[in-house]
Order: sequence, then structure tokens, then C-alpha cells
Amino acid sequence: MNAFCRAAPWLALALTLASPALAASGPPPGYILSENSGLAFTSPDGATKLEQYMKDGGDWDVKWQVWARHGAQMTELKPEQGYGAGFRFTPDSQWLVRMQKTGSGEQDLYLYHVEKGAFVNAIKRSLSDLAWAYFYGRPETKRFAKLDFHISANLVEGTEEAYRQLGAEWPNNGYLVISLAGEYDKHPKNVALKGLGGWTCRYDLATGKFDVPAMFAKHNAEALTWEVKRQ
Repeated sequence: MNAFCRAAPWLALALTLASPALAASGPPPGYILSENSGLAFTSPDGATKLEQYMKDGGDWDVKWQVWARHGAQMTELKPEQGYGAGFRFTPDSQWLVRMQKTGSGEQDLYLYHVEKGAFVNAIKRSLSDLAWAYFYGRPETKRFAKLDFHISANLVEGTEEAYRQLGAEWPNNGYLVISLAGEYDKHPKNVALKGLGGWTCRYDLATGKFDVPAMFAKHNAEALTWEVKRQ
């Protein structure tokens, strides 16, 4: 056996290790691609397609995973949840919001951003958690009894047009408008509470900070009047 023949197996192994990984990516066994067209989404630039997979473990143990397909690459958009989700991209296809049902009348929001060609979690916490923390931390809401039923964070329609239908003059791909709503199951003492009627704030994608533009002031004041003293 000549020297080349003796080296061939080692050469093949070295080339294998040096080549890009071609291992299949995607959901684990048992997850089935949803055939519901309403659960399939494509980025405005057409480069990314979202696929939602469901696994039914029986006894109401249902799990959903979302995978972003970008060419031959697939990336899971975490976290795994118990329901399918809705999605909305910014026009530049760089940001993605997940509108995730978590129960009857309840919803969370998750934010993703493109890094190295793939969508990844843009923040460590859910976008809805940050929005609620902002709400309860404001001067006018510090004494607002904490909601405990039908808690929902909603992405207001208009992301694609920078919310110009609301009368805004904001830069494209710059902001998200979030509406918070909820009710009470266990009413606090001495207060007849219906809940929160859709309090609205703005999230700056560049800075990661919330604010309340003056255009939302009247609406927000009305949203807070759902808290009424008992007669």
C-alpha cells in the first residue's frame, strides 16, 4: 500500500471535520407541520418562512414549536408553547414580533431580531413582561391593583406603515405600539374593578425603551377608568 492510500482515510476525516456541518435541522421526532395556512408567515423580503409544528402527547399535553426557514438553515424561535402563534415582521424584515396565545383571552409578545442571517431572541425576557413592568412603574399606575385574569399584551396593527393610520410621523422600522388589557378574578378590597381597557405604549426598537406619546394620553386615561371605587 502506497503512502497516499495509507493517508486517504485520515485525509477524508480531516476534510469532513473542516466542512460546514450538514446535519439536518428542524423539529424533533413527533412534531408535525401544521397545515393551517393561517399559521404560516413569510418575511417581506421573502427570505424567511415561519413554520409551526405541533406535537400531541395526549391528555391535553399539546406542544408547539416555531421554526424559521432561511434557505437550507432552520432556527427554532423559542420558547416552545402550548398554542400556535401569530407573527408580524417590520417592513425591513429585521424584526419579528410573536403574538402568542397563552390561554383563554390571554396573550404574550416575544421579540426577535436578525443576527448573522437568522432570527434570534432580541431580549432575554418577553416583550410583554417588559411592557407590563413599564406600565406598573409609571406614576399614574403605581397604585393600580395588579391584574390577575385575561391578561393580554397586543401588538397594535400598523407596524408595516409606521402607524401612520394613527396619525404618527415616525421613521419606518422604528417603533412597536403595544396595547395592554386585563381583568380581575379576585377583586381587591373596597374596589369594584372591571379591569384595564387597553392601555397603550410605544417601544423603541433602537433603544429598547418604552414611552407614551402625547397622542395616547386621552385614550390611556380612559383605559384606567375601568378601576372604579365601590359605591
